[in-house]
Amino acid sequence: MKELNELFRKRIGFPKNQTIIFDTLDQILTLTAASFPFENLCIFSNQIQAITEESLIKKLLRRSEGGLCYELNSLFFLFLKENSFDVTLVPGIVYDHHAEDWSAIGKTHVCILLKHQGNDYLIDTGFGGNLPLKPVSLKGARIESANGEFQIKKRNGADEEYVLYMKLKYKHSEWKQGYTFFPASPIKKLSDLDAVQRKIVESTDSPFNKVPLLTKLTAGGSITLTPSSLTVWNKGEMTKKEIEGIVFKDWAIKHFQLNTAKN
Repeated sequence: MKELNELFRKRIGFPKNQTIIFDTLDQILTLTAASFPFENLCIFSNQIQAITEESLIKKLLRRSEGGLCYELNSLFFLFLKENSFDVTLVPGIVYDHHAEDWSAIGKTHVCILLKHQGNDYLIDTGFGGNLPLKPVSLKGARIESANGEFQIKKRNGADEEYVLYMKLKYKHSEWKQGYTFFPASPIKKLSDLDAVQRKIVESTDSPFNKVPLLTKLTAGGSITLTPSSLTVWNKGEMTKKEIEGIVFKDWAIKHFQLNTAKN
């Protein structure tokens, strides 16, 4: 068993020798969402590295950190490949609900396309608190998970573009656009993601180079930490605690087990 496969299973608490099949993916995705926080701390601690299999193993598995979509989904993509799934990384553009338009930063979301028995499915472990937690069919079948309802439709007037729609449990009363993605334009190698990372780190349009952020799903909902607040959703109830930046690192360790957190 390759190191990545063994360390990934260890981090999410999945048996070392159990075969992973398509019907197991719901469980794997739920365990992954609870184990890997979506976070941008490396941007603020000046620890940016080229995206390689070794750098992902080092950061996410040996140091037990989290990451952004291009890290989390790249690692999961490699894990799925190691377990004999037919997968491809594809780019996407997140919908900016504040601007009511597609994000100005462009194709900086990275997700996974999985082929199974002649059908295509979207897999995502790097969309913050908006994770489907199940494979989502590109044919439009609606799925429901502990995190809400999700569905994929073709984007109007664009044959090669699809949109992930979501209605998060306890948070959304109506369907919202998550992101559009492009199955016909696959990411061919991990090094192509260096340009995505550079954009996210450097662009003025990037939402992730402004304030440190950590978030992950929990059994009851989600938890999100910034230098000014800790927000917890638990079974539809939201509590928000204002904090001072000086405790940010301690709280990142306490709630996300990230010993490298820096303000």
